[in-house]
Amino acid sequence: MSAVTIVEVGPRDGLQNEASPVSTADKIALITGLAGAGVSVIEAGSFVSPKWVPQMADSAAVLAGLPALPGVRLPVLVPNLKGLEAAQAAGVAEIAIFGAASEAFSQRNINCSIEESLARFRPVTEAALAAGMRVRGYVSCVLGCPYQGAVPVADVVRVSEALSAMGCYEVSLGDTIGIGTAGAARALVKSIAASLGISRVAVHFHDTYGQALANILACLEEGVRTVDSSIAGLGGCPYAKGASGNVATEDVVYLLNGLGLSTGIDLDKLAAVGRQISAVLGRAPASKVGQALAAKAA
Repeated sequence: MSAVTIVEVGPRDGLQNEASPVSTADKIALITGLAGAGVSVIEAGSFVSPKWVPQMADSAAVLAGLPALPGVRLPVLVPNLKGLEAAQAAGVAEIAIFGAASEAFSQRNINCSIEESLARFRPVTEAALAAGMRVRGYVSCVLGCPYQGAVPVADVVRVSEALSAMGCYEVSLGDTIGIGTAGAARALVKSIAASLGISRVAVHFHDTYGQALANILACLEEGVRTVDSSIAGLGGCPYAKGASGNVATEDVVYLLNGLGLSTGIDLDKLAAVGRQISAVLGRAPASKVGQALAAKAA
């Protein structure tokens, strides 16, 4: 329990909301750099309609262009059977599916109810598992929704249990609009862990209100050992107005180092990767640790 797995979501969740195109070569350099810094799980892209998420249209090309990365898992987001077929053709070994705990968010995001979304996911997970792929589940809006406001914990539990029953090895709890606080995050994790077991719970916090690190610490104290984060604090949610970036991987690793929890990640190398992708995007890293290490390096 002294080790924490970082699931790096920058190349997918971080870049999908960028207004300007990011080249395939820059995405490949980002993923390669993250792996070189010791990140062992990197969400490499998504196989969704390019009409809705144009930044991810080149996911197959990104995967094809990557060098061999021994010991690195490269999951991708898959919304339906068509996406799964494309992922399989690209040689993907692990996928993620994405549900919501908020009925309003589900309707606005994927134009169907929660129950309908779960019904859509079942054949996807069945086919993926039959093909020997690993499947991870995401639940969004676990601590609040931009459309309906509060989200009952019981709804988060219900969706998490459904994803687990489908065969998801892990469920990542997403505070999509970054509204959560440490007490709420701790209580939620306790409720989900009582059903799934703490080893199958991951957390995914946005830092809209500056609470992400506090929330992560509270969840770590409950036994969570998988944390999603995004290099340089990239990303947001295209369906949640005002939702700022994911918690920065550099900041999370600094926190974990201070707690004596190992990640296998070299923080200086990681920060350099954050500076590189931020330069590509024409802005400074959102990571506080990234900024401090950049000043130190200068």
